[in-house]
Amino acid sequence: MGTEARPARGPGLGLGWTRVATAVAEAVPPAEIERIWLFAPVRQEDREWGTAVIGRRAIGDRLRVYTARYMLVIRGRERGQGRVAVEEIGESPGGVIDEVIRGVQERAGETEPPVEVATALWYETEPVVGTAEIGPGEHLIREDVSR
Repeated sequence: MGTEARPARGPGLGLGWTRVATAVAEAVPPAEIERIWLFAPVRQEDREWGTAVIGRRAIGDRLRVYTARYMLVIRGRERGQGRVAVEEIGESPGGVIDEVIRGVQERAGETEPPVEVATALWYETEPVVGTAEIGPGEHLIREDVSR
C-alpha cells in the first residue's frame, strides 16, 4: 500500500473531521450543539480541506453559528499534519441558516449540497465499546482507525 491517505468512509469521518470535532468540542460544549452541516472535502495535490458549519443552541429558536475548517496533508513527508480553525460567525434563526448554506453552495459552485449529520456522529455521552481512551476535555470518541 502507498502512503496516500484513504478516503473517509462517510461524511464526517476521517482524520480531518476528527480534528475538527475535537477543536469544536474545545470551543462549544457538545451538549449545546444542535446541528452540524459538512461541505464535501476538497483534495488538491497533497492536501485536503474541509468546512463544517455548527449550530449551537441560543435563546428561542435561534442558533449561534460557527465555522470549523481544516487543512490536512494527505501525502508525503508531512502526511497527517494540518491545522483546524473554529470561529463564531453569528446568530440566526435555524431556517435562515439553511437558506444561507444553500446560497454558499450555489455561489461556491459546489455540485453537492452540504450534508447535515447527527451530532452523535462526533459526540456521545457514553463511551463506545472498543474505542481508545480520550484525554481531558476531549469529547470525540469515533475516529477512522481502518488505516
